[in-house]
Amino acid sequence: MTQIDNRLFEQLRDVIAEKKDLRNPLIEILRQAQEIFGYLPIEVQEFIGREMGLPVSKIYGVVTFYNFFTMKPRGKYVLNVCTGTACYVKGAPKLMQMISDELGIQMGETTSDQLFTMSAVRCVGACSLAPVFVIGEDTYGRVDTKDKIKEIINRYRKMQ
Repeated sequence: MTQIDNRLFEQLRDVIAEKKDLRNPLIEILRQAQEIFGYLPIEVQEFIGREMGLPVSKIYGVVTFYNFFTMKPRGKYVLNVCTGTACYVKGAPKLMQMISDELGIQMGETTSDQLFTMSAVRCVGACSLAPVFVIGEDTYGRVDTKDKIKEIINRYRKMQ
């Protein structure tokens, strides 16, 4: 591990010491670990297991159960494409393909510049705007052309 990694693990050790006596602290510790590292690789899960006296299989089970946690680095902006029934029927597969073409990645992947990650979600509750995708707090509906996709993505590229 590099010096930076060691400092991150020390930071995580402090979080664990602070939180481990709470009732059911694992999810909060994992949440903060993901903030520190950006994701939860197996090395981080093993570290948490050793520090808390828990089997790694339990930690892995929690990490893989909750959609919020990730074991792969995510981009700065996560594009969550709704794949619920209304969105699917109104063109979510085409929307996913247009985003994939624009970013050069497939579902679940992150761009090489670590700016964008594309993922699917079951429903965002904006069925009347179907098909929909969300970036952070911003919801984009009825996006049906490559030009609109390019325009939206370029807004986030310019924020760099």
